[in-house]
Amino acid sequence: MNKKDLSESDIKAKYITPAILKSGWDEFTQIGREIYFTDGRIYVKGKLTARGKRKFADYILFYKPNVPIAIIEAKDNNHSIKSGIQQALDYANTLDVPCIFSSNGDGFYFHDKTATDGIIEKELSLDSFPSPELLWEKYKKYRGIHSEVVENIAKQDYFIDSSGRTPRYYQQIAVNRTIEEVAKGLDRILLVMATGTGKTYTAFQIIYRLWKSGAKKRILFLADRTALIDQTARGDFRHFKDAMTIIKHKKIDTAYNIYLALYQGLSDSKTEDAYKKFSPDFFDMVIVDECHRGSAKEDSKWREILEYFKKATHIGLTATPKETTEVSNIDYFGEPVYIYSLKQGIDDGFLAPYKVIKVTLDIDADGWRPPQGFLDKEGNLVEDRIYNRTDFDKNIVVDERRSLVAKKITEFLKGYDRFAKTIVFCIDIEHAEGMRSALANSNADLFLQNNKYVMQITGDNEEGKRELDSFINPGEPYPVIATTSKLMTTGVDAQTCKLIVLDSNIGSMTEFKQIIGRGTRINEEYGKTYFTIMDFRNVTNLFADPDFDGDPVMIKQINEYDDLSGAEDETIDEIITDILDGEEIEFPDEPDYPEIEGGGNIFEEPQGKIRINGVPVKIVNERIQYLGIDGKIITENLKDYTRNNVTKQYKTLEKFLIHWNEAEKKEVIIKELEDQGIFFDALKDEVGKDFDPFDLICHIVYEAKPLTRKERANNVKKRNYFAKYGDKAQAVLNSLLDKYAQDGLLTIENTEVLKLDPLNKLGTPIELIQAFGGKSNYILALKELESELYNTTA
Repeated sequence: MNKKDLSESDIKAKYITPAILKSGWDEFTQIGREIYFTDGRIYVKGKLTARGKRKFADYILFYKPNVPIAIIEAKDNNHSIKSGIQQALDYANTLDVPCIFSSNGDGFYFHDKTATDGIIEKELSLDSFPSPELLWEKYKKYRGIHSEVVENIAKQDYFIDSSGRTPRYYQQIAVNRTIEEVAKGLDRILLVMATGTGKTYTAFQIIYRLWKSGAKKRILFLADRTALIDQTARGDFRHFKDAMTIIKHKKIDTAYNIYLALYQGLSDSKTEDAYKKFSPDFFDMVIVDECHRGSAKEDSKWREILEYFKKATHIGLTATPKETTEVSNIDYFGEPVYIYSLKQGIDDGFLAPYKVIKVTLDIDADGWRPPQGFLDKEGNLVEDRIYNRTDFDKNIVVDERRSLVAKKITEFLKGYDRFAKTIVFCIDIEHAEGMRSALANSNADLFLQNNKYVMQITGDNEEGKRELDSFINPGEPYPVIATTSKLMTTGVDAQTCKLIVLDSNIGSMTEFKQIIGRGTRINEEYGKTYFTIMDFRNVTNLFADPDFDGDPVMIKQINEYDDLSGAEDETIDEIITDILDGEEIEFPDEPDYPEIEGGGNIFEEPQGKIRINGVPVKIVNERIQYLGIDGKIITENLKDYTRNNVTKQYKTLEKFLIHWNEAEKKEVIIKELEDQGIFFDALKDEVGKDFDPFDLICHIVYEAKPLTRKERANNVKKRNYFAKYGDKAQAVLNSLLDKYAQDGLLTIENTEVLKLDPLNKLGTPIELIQAFGGKSNYILALKELESELYNTTA
């Protein structure tokens, strides 16, 4: 048997796995083989989505379940023993393991992150693969575990039930690092995990392991929303069963181990603080959920509770660490022990990517000044000053503005999905109430069928709050549209929210990230793989903030005449490549969504507002914003941006034409220009959808007269250059011209076009190619056809 003839799978089965088992690793509890540890990024093209490649490890070795300590990358024997080490190192950095191996079946190449003798890499024979105990000693050194007490806590089992659910790789890292730091005596710990990545499940595993190990006996979990407490108790924490209680109505019972509480329920400025009914040393751990909101302020009630239980370990959970000159989480908790960002979650495929549609209204952009003697709806004189975006719906209500916002939201949903769960974020409760009415009028047909189609869900509205669970339940069709102010900014697990509307002045990066987090959860069963943000207040300018870490897949600016019913199809012609290997993503023909049959209290004092009508409001056409190839927002005029980008490479039209005509495939040039940041879909919006990339470039960059695809195809037919071919070949060329006029150049350059209508009616692909005398002659004929299409002298 020649080893070099064996596949990678054979090498693993015959050489690598036996060597691992021989060194004492348990087949069932310690060796993970062929493990996918990411889901693959979701790519979006119009309404279509597709998964990219998933990260895959040949072997992950665990000292105990969910405690990974080594990774092995396998290759067949035609590779060197070292050839997998760089890929394995990349994966090891992601998985936070210290021991990395590469093997081709001849032995192992070992990279040791704990080495102190200067030799971090060396070869090992097949017979000398390290034992579990040896690699566990290296892991302990890597993580700073130096005592038996700390080790025993670090070795405590995870909770596992009959469902078989296991933590994702980043949850393992968050849990393991936190457990180890608590065991080592760190008393303040901060965990940063993007919204939708399972902070509560992570907290549950942390509490469970520390409780079961005996390291922590009484634990308080603090939140500031009733919905958060209820979701937590019904969700992952239900496994604590009789050991857990929820503190309600300030009633204290010291017979439990796990306590869930609202901080508002433990403190009260009017009566004695309920938390003081516990002794200061009653709890030995306090976990603060969404700690950016309360505990960050030195004079906050949360800080008072934490200071009272100061002997306990304090753990802060947040998606957005809050750092301002007045407020700091890091100042209190210290640097995070682990960060899992929004960008990483999107890249791994655990969080949904998103598009942005920016709608700018004229009175927002330019301000509005009342004409002399202008009266409000009460007949009072409106103060003579310029009202701007920050005034509207806060100090002054313009009926026409609200109607236009509702119209645009409805227009989008009609072109996308009228039963797509939608959250409209408003200035305050009155604004949310007003937008509910405006949206009910804009969707009168569906509202008449079910008056829960649009609902106000705010802290003061009991009927709306009762419908919150129905809104976040994927199986419940109603409510569809929820108007809110603060109540739904955090802690709402809206798995199927597909549209987030921003009509509130949000200046805080923390609040912005929290609101974006309402849409990042994925639910593929219900067709939720991405979401759209519709921005009426320029809030998405915060994307340009260096503190923001998850860029959109598309940003589109809307002008007065744009119909939003087709906004989701904007990127349909774009070629999208995988971030892992650069290969083109293949999308399904149509989105396959299942059919759904139609079917904490935050109180804000109502403010006195000026109410007016009779003010014309329009959408203005401002500069377009796009996400550039460097990940930064481009605010330059699109045509100027395109012209500047193209002329860097092709200074004259002549140089561009030479390069275009010499290219074997025009697709290569188009892809090259896209990689430089040319947005052909956006250019089509400005110039016309009937022009192909060649004419868009010639017209915008070099001011040449553009021809539509149909005009170019008709010009070729008039010249009748292909009379030299036989009847069948002529029929193929005529059909290719028709296909070009309909779908564009990239379609006819692919031989798959021969399988499509109308060409498939002329014969099989082999028969059609034979009409030209073979494949090489067909390709020559196709190149000649392209030359005729782009003949600039005829």
